Parts: sequence; structure tokens; C-alpha cells
Amino acid sequence: MNATLALSTELPIAAISLPEIARRAKVSVQTVLRQFESRDGLLDATVAFAQAEVTEERRAVPGDVPAALRVLVDHYEHRGDGVLLLLGQEPWEPRAAAITDAGRALHREWVSAVFTPVLADRDATRRDEMIDLLVVATDVYTWKLLRRDRRLSRSDTEARMLLLVESVLKGNHHVPDPLRHD
Repeated sequence: MNATLALSTELPIAAISLPEIARRAKVSVQTVLRQFESRDGLLDATVAFAQAEVTEERRAVPGDVPAALRVLVDHYEHRGDGVLLLLGQEPWEPRAAAITDAGRALHREWVSAVFTPVLADRDATRRDEMIDLLVVATDVYTWKLLRRDRRLSRSDTEARMLLLVESVLKGNHHVPDPLRHD
């Protein structure tokens, strides 16, 4: 599974072959098949394995915003480029779309868990708006724009993401209802 996971950060899913996985894992294709029955079985097991690793990597103390951002940026430094490769495959690769859909749900759950103590005094509608904005402020694409596109250092990227988060948490904004005509 480690070999499969490593290859998934380098190649589109369709290009990941059993012979290459076996070579990378230093085993035979037959050994892989005995363990996982098929390429799909191996890919499914690898997805479950990776989701468990990601959940552990992103573990953060709810309410400790700077520490949570540090954990998140560490996670993006480790896995961000591979996630971006998966996101690029969504339109034509159903497995990539399923993985990234699950990743989006996991990220929203993480944001909710980490920021709920900070948002406890907000009404439900306002809290939901702020969660949406915090999801955007902490998204892998935000990391990419700062770290890869702007070529900022890791620490500058983390500092700017923290500034975004703090701006949202100050709550001096309201998402208007575009259908409402006051």
C-alpha cells in the first residue's frame, strides 16, 4: 500500500500498474494479487489506509488555531502536491473523484471540529457561514496559491493562512443573500 500511495503522488491513477507497484514494493505481482486479489482491491485498501493516515496527520486540539494551522500546513507539505494531482483527475477518473469528495468532507469535518470552540458564541446560520469561509481559508488550493504559485516559504504560507483564518474569526462580515431585495 505504501508503494501504491507513493505512485499515486507521481502518476495518474490510470497509469499505476501492478508490475510497477510490485517493483516499488520489492515483491512479485503474484504476491500483490494474493494479498489484495486485484488492482482494484489494492487501490481500495490503499484509499482506506491513506484516509486513516490523513486523519491521524491532521489531528489537532480544537480551539488552538495556531497549532491547528501548523498541523494542517505540515499535512499539505507532505501530501498537498499528491492531492492536487488527484484533484486534476476528477473530471475523467471516478476513483479520483470519490477520493477527493471524501477529502472535501474530511476537511469540512476537520474545520468544524477545530473551530467549533471558537465559534460557540455565534448563531447557527452565522457559524455555518464562517465554517464555509474557514474551509476556503484552509483549503489545499489556498496552500497551493501561496506555497507553489507565489513560492512563499512554508512559514510565510502558514502565517498568511493564519491571517486569513483570524480575519474570518473576527467576524466583521456577512455573506449576503443574493435573492433578498431589501
